[in-house]
Amino acid sequence: MSISSKLVLGTVQFGLQYGINSAGRPSIKQVSDILNNAKTGGILILDTSSVYGNAEEVLGDVKAGESFKIVSKYPKCDKSVAETFNNSLKLLGINHFYGYLLHHFEVYCENKSVWNNFVLLQKEGKVDRIGFSLYEPWELDLILNDSIPFSLIQVPYNIFDRQFEPYFKQLKEMDVEIHVRSTFLQGLFFKDRETLPERLQPLKKYLVQLDEYAASKGISVGDLALNYNLHNPYIDGVLIGVDNKEQLLQNFASVKDVEINLDIKVENTELLKPINWKLFPTLLKIHT
Repeated sequence: MSISSKLVLGTVQFGLQYGINSAGRPSIKQVSDILNNAKTGGILILDTSSVYGNAEEVLGDVKAGESFKIVSKYPKCDKSVAETFNNSLKLLGINHFYGYLLHHFEVYCENKSVWNNFVLLQKEGKVDRIGFSLYEPWELDLILNDSIPFSLIQVPYNIFDRQFEPYFKQLKEMDVEIHVRSTFLQGLFFKDRETLPERLQPLKKYLVQLDEYAASKGISVGDLALNYNLHNPYIDGVLIGVDNKEQLLQNFASVKDVEINLDIKVENTELLKPINWKLFPTLLKIHT
């Protein structure tokens, strides 16, 4: 199995105007083209959610479930887990999910019994792996302390933001599949170092370190960031998001057999949370 098979294709762009996607959402034909190339390139899993606009419907229209395993998510909403789950299956035209995640952790905090619905779906054979999409380590601490059975987790992880790294070995010992997002830190790694907003200026020295290390390896910063995650032995899936076939092929071309020994410790980790930036539209979003 090639390292490219660890790539997981995110689909939010198929259903929403996401980031600064100036080209707009891809057409059905373009989505089909992207998925055909994804399959050829070795991608096995698609990541979606019921809150990604009409992404699930689009994936159903192109019969994505015939070629890929699909992971979807239950968001904070007025509908029950079962109703949302079954509606997603219907839109996608499938009868089974590879993975189903709780999208918003506050739902669990407000009512922990919601998790019983996920366990039931798994026992009924409707989903292989169940778990959580998390943002903060304290969330993982809570579910570990609660000793609930989960087998799939999605967390932010990249060269700068490694807050979940101390948990990876334990999670693998528990047979939990680890998927990571924010490989390019919402495009920050591609931002012009000389025009960083004032609040992100403290990150400039770390970005320069990225530039210097990538240059020493003869690769781009994008290549460095992607391969840093792909070659982590604990990580099972690395999410990428694309707006067109060309971006997907660019990601495939970035996959390299390269040894990366880089240890950058960012002092102010609050700067690594895009929710604190309040300037998302000004950041160039290329890969994910």
